[in-house]
Amino acid sequence: MEINPLHPVFAAEMTGADCTNPTPELVAAVEAAMAEHAVLCIREQDLTDEQHLAFARAFGPLELPGAYVEGVRRRIAYGLYDASNLDMDGNIIEQNSLRAKFSKGNELFHADSSFNDLPSKWSMLRGVIVAPERGETETIDMRAVYDALPQAMKERIEGLEAEHSYFHSRRKAGAPVDMDEARANNPAFPYLHAVQPMVRTSANGRKTLFLGAHAYAVVGMEPEEGTALIEELLAFACQPRFIYAHTWRQGDVLIWDNRCALHRGTEFDYEKYKRDLRRANVNESGEDCYAIPAGLGFESAMKAMPAKAG
Repeated sequence: MEINPLHPVFAAEMTGADCTNPTPELVAAVEAAMAEHAVLCIREQDLTDEQHLAFARAFGPLELPGAYVEGVRRRIAYGLYDASNLDMDGNIIEQNSLRAKFSKGNELFHADSSFNDLPSKWSMLRGVIVAPERGETETIDMRAVYDALPQAMKERIEGLEAEHSYFHSRRKAGAPVDMDEARANNPAFPYLHAVQPMVRTSANGRKTLFLGAHAYAVVGMEPEEGTALIEELLAFACQPRFIYAHTWRQGDVLIWDNRCALHRGTEFDYEKYKRDLRRANVNESGEDCYAIPAGLGFESAMKAMPAKAG
């Protein structure tokens, strides 16, 4: 196995690995590379969905999209998140569909599942079908962002907490969402909302800024002041010097540490090219868990999404 840097600040690629056989040596090598680089691409992997899930489980328990329901037709294996533009039959879905509108939120820099109380360790995104042009996945090293902050800002945000919500990032990206109604009436809201520290410590001991598109308020601040602070910090983080843009090759497994790296998908010719990316989410600790509880499936929760007036 070889590990080569992909960016001056962070991100690396690993070649010569076999993810179908997560030996203790491979697991240790990936853990060490992730602690240092925060983003790792493992090249040339021909995995089934089941092998993808087994590889992810070698690094911790999984966050599952929802409870397993017997007899439900699935395009991909239960346990994986579908980050494609494809319907159940493998056809490109309508660009003006509700699903496509909600997927636009993935084009904002975010940390997966920061709206859940249980911290997400890593995401593992696998390229099954990749667009031949555009469609890069961009990532940000939030450790480097924190290091570059002025000392006065570091002192200002130390000890602060931010509220994160799935509903906020969808609204921010243009989906028809009313946050007040979501909080009051949608049964999924408590499970897609969490309070997180704005500064935390990464796997290699470096301090990191912990924000993203799901963050919408700062605990103890007036709404306008909190929003302004979050947007100021995110604008600082989005400088090109902190961003690595990953150009996809079929068979890539791209891993990022949600505790210290943001990511987003970028636009491609949605109606022309099929794009099939599948993601496993690894949690820090505990057992396998659901993104939202059994009996409250994600699809039903989204159908209950309140429409924004007008």
